[in-house]
Amino acid sequence: MIGLALVGLLVGPHSVSPSDTLRVLGAMIMGHTDFTGSDAVISAVRVPRVLVALLVGAGLGVAGAAMQGVCRNPLAEPGITGVSSGAAAAAVILIVTGVASAHWLVLPLGAFLGALAAVTIVHTCGALTGSISSLLLVGIALSAFLGAIINAVVANASDAEDARSAMFWLNGSLVGRTMNDVAISFIPLLIGVAVVLWFARDLNLLSLGDATAVTSGMNVGRTKQWIMAGAALATGAGVAITGVISFVGLVVPHLIRLIWGSDHRFLLPASAILGGIFLLAADTVARLLFYPIVLQTGTVTAFIGAPFLLVLVLKQARKGLS
Repeated sequence: MIGLALVGLLVGPHSVSPSDTLRVLGAMIMGHTDFTGSDAVISAVRVPRVLVALLVGAGLGVAGAAMQGVCRNPLAEPGITGVSSGAAAAAVILIVTGVASAHWLVLPLGAFLGALAAVTIVHTCGALTGSISSLLLVGIALSAFLGAIINAVVANASDAEDARSAMFWLNGSLVGRTMNDVAISFIPLLIGVAVVLWFARDLNLLSLGDATAVTSGMNVGRTKQWIMAGAALATGAGVAITGVISFVGLVVPHLIRLIWGSDHRFLLPASAILGGIFLLAADTVARLLFYPIVLQTGTVTAFIGAPFLLVLVLKQARKGLS
């Protein structure tokens, strides 16, 4: 992770030496903020982008591992709870109406509140039914409903540039991230990840089945709600500043299970580290693969994640037939 972060700071269209990069990093750690020229490229462009990739990737990785553990479904991932769609709908409305241009804080805050609203709806319905299966179905239905709202808003946008900005945001990008974005996302991501990590042992019990968990004295319904809430908070905080980035929470936990097993005491922190690595690598590829054409980070993760999802679906279907 550290090595890839250094690569992300060094590579790019503007050449910067390793010594200058380390010097600027040291100055930033000491609290200096006044940089010019190539130093500003490092401090204002590359450092925030690398930090955002690591933070959001870690949050999505942990959220994916948690949701798969709670649902005992290898296809579960953060977007299935409607979090991404809630954030996207709020952000698109703010962009198209022009409200987002009022202040830099409006867009991430609005997206975050949209994510929380979606989570509240899904979890309320899940609590009323007491079923995780119904919670997932409500999440899928809500995502479809919010997707229709997004399409209607974009299609009727009066300004073509606003519509373009909304569509660009929907596919997830780390372009133009600043230290303000890092500051906004850090605390919610930390809280969400900490909540999920707190329930690592409980996730191990849940993986054995609800009946086994109940005989161990666990309040299964309340525990699942806490875990899903933490995962949703981590996801919403990330989506609020990068837009919708899919498949990180699907791919990363599976890779760790294949190599190291399913003990959530290891799986969750490992998902945080590998999630950061995965998203940072995807963003680096997005910046450099077809330079000067820059891909969106969400496009690269989709190129990797979509075939991975197809393989998982076919694997599940084969198990069902056997």
